Amino acid sequence: MSTKKVQIGIKPTNKPAPAVADAWVESRSSGNEPKSMKRLTIDVPESLHRSIKAQCAMRGTKIADEVRDLLLQKYGQS
Repeated sequence: MSTKKVQIGIKPTNKPAPAVADAWVESRSSGNEPKSMKRLTIDVPESLHRSIKAQCAMRGTKIADEVRDLLLQKYGQS
């Protein structure tokens, strides 16, 4: 029976990252970053949650997206 040999990769080095990586980090634009989000937790009756969940499932949407749209309608775009 032969034994299986596993090669271990090379040891990490303390060499600095290549200049290409540094240039990529420095050239990143901040214009394409998504808006920062904040979590909002609310309590709703179980019957309301069930109704929202069922309707979202029929439409193929997520509850969070539906609630987010409702809040934007009520409080406007920011």
